[in-house]
Amino acid sequence: MKAGRKPQALTEKEKILMQMLWENGPMFVREMLEIYPEPKPHFNTISTVMRILEEKGHVAHEVFGPTYRYYAVARKEFFMKKSLAQLVKDYFNNSYKNAVSALVEEEKISVDELREIIDLVESKNTPPSTPNS
Repeated sequence: MKAGRKPQALTEKEKILMQMLWENGPMFVREMLEIYPEPKPHFNTISTVMRILEEKGHVAHEVFGPTYRYYAVARKEFFMKKSLAQLVKDYFNNSYKNAVSALVEEEKISVDELREIIDLVESKNTPPSTPNS
């Protein structure tokens, strides 16, 4: 991402292409087109989206003769955190408790998984022990 620039949300096509780069590493447009889900866009559409992602500072490229091989500059973790925060804000009244409650209601999370989350929270909130002097 370019310095001093506010991060912009990704479009659906941008998300698909970024995911490809995160999962597969550097790729040529023709390789992206091969694994792009149906309906596949035109080659030029992918090229245009990649240039937009590069302008946004999310990808960069290496030159190989007349073609470019693109690679992710932006980290997936950045978008995961940003997306989760936006989801919780937009759909759960900015409450992570409401988000987890919805997962419980829909039976998308198990009791064992909830216990693991509780253990994780408790371990992060426990101050480190100090040696007795």
